[in-house]
Amino acid sequence: MGLTITNTNTLSLLSIVSNTGKQQSDVLTQLSTGLRINRGADDPAGIIALRNLSAEITAVDQAIANNQRTDAVLGVADNAISEIHGLLNEVESLIVASSSEANLSSSELAANQSQIDDAISSINRIVRTTEFNGKRLLDGSGSIDTINTGGDILDLNIYSRSNLESDLTLTVTVSTAAAEATTSGDTAASVNFNGSTTNGAVELAVTGSLGTATITIASSTNLANAVTTINAAKDSTGVSAVASGNYLVYGSTQTGSENFLMVDVLSGGAIGGAPDSFADVSKTIGTDAVGNINGQTFTADGEKVTFNVGGVSGSLSLDTDATTETFTVQTTGGFNFQLGSEANTQVTLGIDALFAHKLGGGDSGGYLSEISSGGSADLSDADSRATALAIVREAINQVAVAQGRIGGFQKFQVQPSVRSLQSTKVGLSAAASVIGDTDYAVATAELNKQTVLLQSGISLLGLANQQAGQILSLLG
Repeated sequence: MGLTITNTNTLSLLSIVSNTGKQQSDVLTQLSTGLRINRGADDPAGIIALRNLSAEITAVDQAIANNQRTDAVLGVADNAISEIHGLLNEVESLIVASSSEANLSSSELAANQSQIDDAISSINRIVRTTEFNGKRLLDGSGSIDTINTGGDILDLNIYSRSNLESDLTLTVTVSTAAAEATTSGDTAASVNFNGSTTNGAVELAVTGSLGTATITIASSTNLANAVTTINAAKDSTGVSAVASGNYLVYGSTQTGSENFLMVDVLSGGAIGGAPDSFADVSKTIGTDAVGNINGQTFTADGEKVTFNVGGVSGSLSLDTDATTETFTVQTTGGFNFQLGSEANTQVTLGIDALFAHKLGGGDSGGYLSEISSGGSADLSDADSRATALAIVREAINQVAVAQGRIGGFQKFQVQPSVRSLQSTKVGLSAAASVIGDTDYAVATAELNKQTVLLQSGISLLGLANQQAGQILSLLG
């Protein structure tokens, strides 16, 4: 190469030093920010993946926050229901204490009634005032809307609903109706009075789902009075009696396979002339309803049906005449909770009203509000006290079911969703770190390399510049 003024070595070295300086600057940026990708030019494909992952992490963070708030909302409802349950237990205790009328004065009975009135008033107040962030939780404003066109569908409750796009109509088809345990049609178990009376005293041990009682039917008792005597103990046995023609027929007080009856003749039993007499009755069991909802077999306890069909879970009671009935679950009502970060992870929870006038019903013979002073089931007489006890026990069961449903939603939907989202966040964050974070070991090694190259380039630039000075020596 000739000796010229244009020093191409210098120009080449300047370009190399400039590039090395830029690369060193990029490494310094990575080390100072902790990010491998600080702008799109650093890694065009990587920045796309990184931004998408960042958006997903943001959505997951919000979903976790949503679930934590949902858990807090349901915790408030659960605590309030626990308080209602405690009050119902107190009411039950007062009713049982009042049933021992011989031990109580009229003023004590009145005091018990006053306490029951206060407890029911407190239940209504708790239901009316339990709220979270201005939304009432137990007054029925959070129930899922339905249209019940089935006249034989009773006590319809929808517990939860998935993200339905339109109203869902469900058809209930009953193949076997629920029935009580009964001796009807069994002449060996049913007792034929044939217009006569008992020859002597009859002592029976009657057992049902509520317990066992020893019942004494006096001598010369006719069919109607024998029925009355057995029914006097039905609240403690769960077994009743009716007159069907000349026969005394036993039956459980409620339907379903959990209810049964059994009768043992302890002594006596003859009616008129032999062979008419009371006889032992072996264990006889009731029948649960059998059928399906939209083709899916339902689970029944007597006439009470629970179901989970098409993303809708709930319960209902069937009248004994039910065959084919329909009801519609609407897209309105209920508490809507977002469990995940996607639109299709929304679930609606229904919480029905727990006011005193809503609790009870069914086989209990009335509602909790009727236990208050002046109600049809107050403590004024033995029959109303028996009804009151049945009402409050049904109310306790209903409140327990409501609390269990809320707890189940927390345990099996909300809390697993939080754990799943937290695991998802860990995975997404790890992926984002692999793509976008600085590997300090690699970056430090790269910085040392670029530093050495920059220093050597600058040194060589000085040597290249000496070539121009050699031309001046020739001119001299």
